[in-house]
Amino acid sequence: MTAYERDYAPIALALNSVAGDRTQRMRSVADTLWRFLKDAGVSWVGFYTKVDGADEMVLGPSRDKPACSPIGLHGACGQAYLKRRPLIVHDVTNLGMNYVACDPRDLSELVIPLFDEQGRCYGVLDLDSFERRAFSEHDLIELRRLMESTGISWPAPHLPALVY
Repeated sequence: MTAYERDYAPIALALNSVAGDRTQRMRSVADTLWRFLKDAGVSWVGFYTKVDGADEMVLGPSRDKPACSPIGLHGACGQAYLKRRPLIVHDVTNLGMNYVACDPRDLSELVIPLFDEQGRCYGVLDLDSFERRAFSEHDLIELRRLMESTGISWPAPHLPALVY
């Protein structure tokens, strides 16, 4: 059981009229997710996109503190990108050397791959928490739905999450 039963209906309503190019929509989504989730166990929210021709990702729109950039593909974000599967990380220590610690206070993480119109993975949505077991399958389902409804991610095969 997670510490939070987050209600995503108000977030979906607030994101109902998101517009602009993908980067503008990502900015709106990061700001809105932060506004609604900062007091619900989320310590950071942001997007990473894959760098063409390099084995790394760079930080896109994010809230609410600086984050590592660029990051290698060995971390949680890179693994979600490479495997095209979401990751629910109940305890970041379970990732061992595959954890990129941008903030040493973070204890859990949720990473959702993002897909373009052709079904290619181009990046990820990443949420962190200062608490263990902060994210659940419910969060994954609702956030994936929000990424699709805002056009940040196109529907792709919904593979089960890797849980750590």
